[in-house]
Amino acid sequence: MTYNIYHGETMKGDFDLDYLAETIEQHQPDLVAMQEVDFKTQRAKGMDLVTELGYRLKMQGVFGKAMSFDGGEYGEGVLSKFSFAKTQNFALSCSEGKEPRAALAVWIQLPAGDTICFVGTHLDHTKDPADRITQAKELNQLFANPQYPTVLAGDLNASPDSKPIKTLKKQWKLTSGKNPEPTYSVENPRVKIDYIMTHKNHKWKVIETQVIKDKIASDHCGYVVTLELED
Repeated sequence: MTYNIYHGETMKGDFDLDYLAETIEQHQPDLVAMQEVDFKTQRAKGMDLVTELGYRLKMQGVFGKAMSFDGGEYGEGVLSKFSFAKTQNFALSCSEGKEPRAALAVWIQLPAGDTICFVGTHLDHTKDPADRITQAKELNQLFANPQYPTVLAGDLNASPDSKPIKTLKKQWKLTSGKNPEPTYSVENPRVKIDYIMTHKNHKWKVIETQVIKDKIASDHCGYVVTLELED
């Protein structure tokens, strides 16, 4: 699953983490990449959102800082039903005056014995695509020849026909097919900007995809994919 959680605030203007956790739990994901995650900021009432949600969902959690913000930190989060063999947070380039971005990678061993890498990220949100293109190129470089089967998930702030997505498609395969369902905004979804991709070095089979259209949990739809590793 990938879910932009809008720093924990619901569309009602409160911080109902129980509701957000219940929305995630309905889909029983093994892995969740979360964007717009606050760590002990004032606006999130000093809460560590990854730990709070992990506790509610009985999942392991890790936070990856992209920037200092509002008395705390802001960045990526990953939740997992499995323990982490390794985690690593990679800073991505950004132009002066723009929000720093990061890619948070975790390595886990599945019950079948396979080790996989799961990467959560959030690309630049501004109108100028230059940083998104650069960040996409950096992701391709960081995971050019991964040792293990790798999945990339996140809010990429780019439509399927945009240059950042075309850049990523040189190395990653989209799970959304030829007619991707829009994921933003949740009130009236009109564009797909939330993605789950698989690395082309390994064979993955897409079993099912689903867009979460809950109108309270976040301003984004969540995106869930069931994958089968074929090699």
